[in-house]
Amino acid sequence: MKQSKTFVPTLREVPADAEAISHQWLVKGGFIRQVSAGIYSLLPLGRSVLRHIEAIIREEMEHTGAQEVLLPALQPADLWHQSGRYDVYGQELIRLDDRNGRDFVLGPTHEEVITSLIEQEINSYRKLPVTLFQLQTKFRDERRPRSGLLRCREFLMKDAYSFAANWEDLDHTYTAMYDAYHRIFERCGLTFRAVLADAGAIGGEGGTHEFMAIAESGEDTVVTCDTCGYAANLEKATSVLDSSAAAKGAEASSGSGIPGDSAAASDQEDVPEKFHTPGMKSIEELIHGLGIGADQYIKTLIFAADGNPVAVLVRGDHSINETKVLNQLSAITLELADEETVKSITGAACGFAGPVGLRIPVLVDAAVAMMSAAVTGANETDYHLRHVVPGRDFSTEQVGDFRNVQAGQRCPCCPSGVLQTVRGIEIGHVFKLGTKYSDSMGATFMNAGGSEQSVIMGCYGIGVTRLLATIIEQHHDEQGMIWPAAVAPYHVHLIPVSLQDSVQKEAAERLYAELSEAGIRVLLDDRDERMGVKLKDADLIGLPIRIVVGKAISDGLVELKERGSKDAAERVGADQAIALVREILAK
Repeated sequence: MKQSKTFVPTLREVPADAEAISHQWLVKGGFIRQVSAGIYSLLPLGRSVLRHIEAIIREEMEHTGAQEVLLPALQPADLWHQSGRYDVYGQELIRLDDRNGRDFVLGPTHEEVITSLIEQEINSYRKLPVTLFQLQTKFRDERRPRSGLLRCREFLMKDAYSFAANWEDLDHTYTAMYDAYHRIFERCGLTFRAVLADAGAIGGEGGTHEFMAIAESGEDTVVTCDTCGYAANLEKATSVLDSSAAAKGAEASSGSGIPGDSAAASDQEDVPEKFHTPGMKSIEELIHGLGIGADQYIKTLIFAADGNPVAVLVRGDHSINETKVLNQLSAITLELADEETVKSITGAACGFAGPVGLRIPVLVDAAVAMMSAAVTGANETDYHLRHVVPGRDFSTEQVGDFRNVQAGQRCPCCPSGVLQTVRGIEIGHVFKLGTKYSDSMGATFMNAGGSEQSVIMGCYGIGVTRLLATIIEQHHDEQGMIWPAAVAPYHVHLIPVSLQDSVQKEAAERLYAELSEAGIRVLLDDRDERMGVKLKDADLIGLPIRIVVGKAISDGLVELKERGSKDAAERVGADQAIALVREILAK
């Protein structure tokens, strides 16, 4: 392609609303343009990158035996009512009706449509297993779309669905997809981890993994072990509890550092004792006011789970994992209770809730259950309790893991491992759905024994436009993007210094033709622009290899430079350029 004929509107200034690095460079490089919040047009260079990503995905999906289909983006709402997800999915589901008043949704995913298709077409175990995939536009009414292509309202996604007669066949397909995802992301040049994950709104009854690209700009926290292969999303991660905090709790709650405590109190049996804590609503205020560590407090938060009040207890130095709470309660929604609700339940202002005497369900984190004694809210404004003992002063019938893992805690899978946290961008997710959708939508078949059985399903997704942006989050420098060769819109940026110099012009056009004939994608900058402008645009566009044809061509030499290299451009023979380009691309 000749650059004078391409639509590449590069910019010199960073757009004011572009926070993510990928958003900044994709706009400046002329790859995308915003139409509305969370809605983007892909310009020729952006579409080219997307095509190369799609080609990698198609090749690896077909390698697993999956077959491509194209399902409708516009879906009857009846299918979502049938699966039970119409209300569960929440406000992100875009709902609309046609001129006849029939309800539809714009599909954020396609479990309902594909299950309906299988229900109609497959009735015998002899037709199973089968895996179908598509690359299709999806729609989600994001409350706060941001970061360019990383969080959109309209986006391209690869979703695959497997259907099996038994769990062994599902396991086989799941493993094949898991391996295929590794190959896809490796070919795209990404550093990533496959981590244990929560199924979220997709649901299911089997295992699930997320594929997380490691990036500081990521919205997700990835927990990994420094010794073994354990890795999990923060929503799913667990750790081994440190029992030493229990002893510290007993010592601290005995009165050391707590105003109003007396020697007489220590001579009698420790019972919950109220003491004055004016204005100390937060753990930070209590630490400052009382002088004891956060791990000696029990933090009590009141939530509304599907509208019903529930209290969740964690240690003062821990934070609540709302996903774990939702899963424990099998709830759809979980929100912090407002001040009025908290006061009606506890009789106190926010910040003074405690578990003693509560008459609502109480979920107790395992770290709290291990404490010998602790300080808690007294359910009275400006007061707390000391000497509170879990199991004695409040019920510990519902104990579980309701906290977020923290860096430095012990690994749950190996004796010596220490957990670490990094930021990540979710680029793929695989699920063992089981019969969640086939049960509700009647997708059954006759098994070998002649009995009717629900199809066993799996689901496998990749955010394709998000993948495009994620590559830039990992591959850029202060000058612009650095595209991996496998997905770059072109392999080589060929730049003649002066088109008025007939020797340079003819050499550039000859090299352009030879590279193209060799199957190497090349962009020839044949614009009548200053060399500084051409080089600036070349850095912005970020093609893997740059070849400059200048005065040295009279000696048969050109300058070759890899976009991501810190080394200066190398002068090489023009007749050697194609071989050198092939060698670089092969790496």
